[in-house]
Amino acid sequence: MYELILVRYGELGLKGKNKSQFINRLVRNIERSLKGLAPRKVESTWGRIWVPVVNDMEETIERLTKVFGIYSVSPVIKTEKSLEAIQQAALRVLHDALPDGGRFKVETRRSDKTFPMTSPEISKAVAGYLFANSDDIYQAEMHHPQHVVDIEVRGEGAFVYGRVIPGAKGLPVGASGRAVLMISGGIDSPVAGWMAMKRGVTFDGIHFESFPFTSNRAKQKVIDLCRVLAGWGGKVRLHVVHFTEIQKAIRQHCREEYMITIMRRMMFRIAERIARERKAFAIYTGESVGQVASQTLESMFTINNVTNMPVLRPLVGMDKEEIIQIAQKIGTFDISIRPYEDCCTVFLPDYPKIRARLEEAQNMEILLDIDELINDALAHTEVLEIYQEEI
Repeated sequence: MYELILVRYGELGLKGKNKSQFINRLVRNIERSLKGLAPRKVESTWGRIWVPVVNDMEETIERLTKVFGIYSVSPVIKTEKSLEAIQQAALRVLHDALPDGGRFKVETRRSDKTFPMTSPEISKAVAGYLFANSDDIYQAEMHHPQHVVDIEVRGEGAFVYGRVIPGAKGLPVGASGRAVLMISGGIDSPVAGWMAMKRGVTFDGIHFESFPFTSNRAKQKVIDLCRVLAGWGGKVRLHVVHFTEIQKAIRQHCREEYMITIMRRMMFRIAERIARERKAFAIYTGESVGQVASQTLESMFTINNVTNMPVLRPLVGMDKEEIIQIAQKIGTFDISIRPYEDCCTVFLPDYPKIRARLEEAQNMEILLDIDELINDALAHTEVLEIYQEEI
């Protein structure tokens, strides 16, 4: 019945002279998301993208709703630009949506002004046809209809549909440059990565492992999280940094209450090194103000001091409940709560410094051979290419 899926994009339409670059990126991302399904040609016309249906409508829609940059999608009947053809298509759409009858309205948008009827005239004529051919099981309702039959009359044809399925919105992944994401395996950092992708950012993941103090299951948990994120934005390159020797050195030379602060400073130094090698321009984290000791403003200031690269914290104003809701929505929550500890948890002091002072942290780091520790950690870094799960 439905031959096409209509794809709408929201804020991309406001991009002015650069709009075509964003739309072309979105088309490529749509084509990537449909990999493994029957081949088809995705086409872009003024203000719309069209995806053919090849006996796989629901599967195609499910994949499209995870493509950032798409505002909404609709399965569409395309027909010739004649009132009779539009009426017949509208009746099929209405019967599909309300097979037992109900309240409906017809809405028309006519961008092709050569069509000999105005939008209100088309709506009125189609509604009359629906009444005349439906055995009195339908009622017109302008304010609170159970269903809306939408009609678009465009240069390339007439399109009739009755479902509008929300998309992921945002910007196409890859349209806003590259960053790195510090991903721990907890609830917060995968959500931060998802929010980065929503703004068009491609990222490399950086995970710090403390083998043998952390298990391979903790590492696998992060790989599984990246696999879920790859389903939203394509391949994720994951850098697994061997962090054990750095933590041992910090434990040996630094005061216990400053261990987390100095560990985070070392992590940021390593993240910046990887970011510059990967030509990335920012560091994303899952930090939220006040959530743990290292996320007070004083501690953030002390930790941030080691890098000149922008540090972006999309969760900074959220509480835990809000973050969990997003994690459940995007499919990372159940993986994040697996009971496998990350490196920060294993080396967590009993009483971490809540308001870490920059001067004190710097004085303790004098006892560390920072360059040698970082170079050794990077030399033992494993790089993995993570793809979305096979569907």
